[in-house]
Amino acid sequence: MIEPLFEPRTLGALALPNAIVMAPMTRDRAGAGDVPGDLMVEYYRQRASAGLIITEGVQPSADGKGYWRTPGIWSVDQVAGWHRVADAVHAEGGRIVMQLMHCGRVCVRANKQDDSRTIAPSAVASADPVPGPDGVPVATETPHALTTDEVRQVVEEFAAAARNARAAGLDGVELHCASGYLPNQFLNPNSNQRRDQYGGSAENRIRFAIEILGAMADAIGADRVGFRISPHNPYNDMADDDPQATFIPLLREADKLGLAYVHLVDVADTIGWVRENWSGNLIANNGLKPASAAELLRGGAAQAVSFGRYFISNPDFVARIRDGAELARVDRDHIYTGEERGYTDYPVRPPG
Repeated sequence: MIEPLFEPRTLGALALPNAIVMAPMTRDRAGAGDVPGDLMVEYYRQRASAGLIITEGVQPSADGKGYWRTPGIWSVDQVAGWHRVADAVHAEGGRIVMQLMHCGRVCVRANKQDDSRTIAPSAVASADPVPGPDGVPVATETPHALTTDEVRQVVEEFAAAARNARAAGLDGVELHCASGYLPNQFLNPNSNQRRDQYGGSAENRIRFAIEILGAMADAIGADRVGFRISPHNPYNDMADDDPQATFIPLLREADKLGLAYVHLVDVADTIGWVRENWSGNLIANNGLKPASAAELLRGGAAQAVSFGRYFISNPDFVARIRDGAELARVDRDHIYTGEERGYTDYPVRPPG
């Protein structure tokens, strides 16, 4: 009863051969200068049988970096590195979009370039520590509160990143509006204490995310732009007693832009009211099994479904669930470290 997983799907300009999406996952394997290297090329190539790959979070600027060895899309060398990734995926018949992730205040100074800034909507540090280069969690620093003009500059950085992603051959972009990163920091009333047009009311707090989505849509086409939300997720100091008060206006405004999809985490808690306020395509995520994912597709609640850690240890995940084969387990000690170990060394199951 999992047949819907293998049906072709269309999300805006993205034609998927199946409904199984590889979710974005930080893996900390970028090379010098935050450039994708051979390891990343091979990692994504191995998983190209997914209907769509959404890359790990990629910083749109040096200021956007929060974690050790995460890739960027703002330098010439980074664009060239991602072009190699996109070419490898496309050569295998796959599709790939880039998740743009600006960490904002969720960062450790030792993880960033010396001349980069830690920025946020307000000068309020995150209470949750962030792993440093050695993996040990470190307290975050108090961020610089963006001026109104600086907010507009960051919006343009996202638009430039979207153009760079397309120049690198990727099929589209996804804006990370979840997990406590910069757009989420603007959305959340606890981290956003501004008094200009980007703070205060929900209508003002959603403005930053909507302006980014609009700018990226203008840059590469709305039908190649998606965004990710997780309204009930308190990760990175984002606890909110009433997320619907913010995310319903966000969904309604984003719905007007004609975007490719919304990528929804925590489906069980949110999908009902999200569907009431979003008429477009929806990728469902978090805790899904093949059977429960297929049911969401069959009932029309979602148009595609994404899986994360299954894809870490099963580069041939699509074939394994189609054939009812056993799934390999994740090497949890090497999710974020180990170079090829726990990254590109998982075997593909022989056919038959």
